[in-house]
Amino acid sequence: MIRSLGLLLLWPGALTAQVLTLPGNATLEVEEVEPLDSYDLPTGPWDGMRVPAQVVEGATTRQVWRVAAEGLASLQLLRPLRDQLRAAGYEVILECDTEGCGGFDFRFGTAVAAPPAMQVDLSDFRYLSATRRDADGLRAVSLLVSRTPQAGFVQVIRVVPVGAEAPDLTAPTAQAVRAPGPSTTGNLAQALADTGHAVLDGVTFGSGTVTLEQADLPALQALADYMAENPALLVSIVGHTDSEGGLDGNIAISRRRAAAVVERLVADHGVARGRLTAAGMGYLSPIASNLDPAGREANRRVEAVVTGPIE
Repeated sequence: MIRSLGLLLLWPGALTAQVLTLPGNATLEVEEVEPLDSYDLPTGPWDGMRVPAQVVEGATTRQVWRVAAEGLASLQLLRPLRDQLRAAGYEVILECDTEGCGGFDFRFGTAVAAPPAMQVDLSDFRYLSATRRDADGLRAVSLLVSRTPQAGFVQVIRVVPVGAEAPDLTAPTAQAVRAPGPSTTGNLAQALADTGHAVLDGVTFGSGTVTLEQADLPALQALADYMAENPALLVSIVGHTDSEGGLDGNIAISRRRAAAVVERLVADHGVARGRLTAAGMGYLSPIASNLDPAGREANRRVEAVVTGPIE
């Protein structure tokens, strides 16, 4: 396994290079380099029949990176890379998130490295394609980001014109990325801005019920305030359970609990219903061990997940 941390892309003008830096706890799992190849660069989400794409040709590098940290959010991995591409003069052609991409159909309608090197959670992945036209031709980059409970995964595909300068891989020092701990009301906005998700502290339900226990919930007010300050933001409220009971039942109750939170945000805090969706994960996305009471309590939670871009 190669221990490396970055991919070089030519900086506009001059001979200097920009490093597309990945976190310091990333490892390069797969790398394939073809001197001449073609790639169907997605330019739109699944349209019901196919993934719209532009064929780009040139020297092609395909990589998969594994980021060793539990509980990462896909936006937490994608956003720094997107910002670096924009800084290097790339124009984002497509940026989408899970269902906005087309879900299952998009994931299997575009080039993805085989598991176990690349793991794609069909309920949480993000995709970005970007291009830049230089004097020597068109350069293209795509990013596919997803996660498991134990790690994050980043697929990078780069195409540059044949004969154009394409710097090799390097190993810069970069800060390791970690998932944030459960948010408190005071830093909920920061957690949403930094990672795209936050636990709604204090939002609890009685055992086996879908009725909110508290009348006053500061976390919901904080979320409503943040959404008011960011009027283009779309948020999914996601319910989670511990592992007691069957999967179907846990998914159903977690979805109903999320729907109850959506109703409270609409009725009591004035959030537009069209900006909210409700989803339930059951016990499929734990943040702690289900083998002890404290872990099960932590896993019984409701989260806010950003589904629209923060610009």
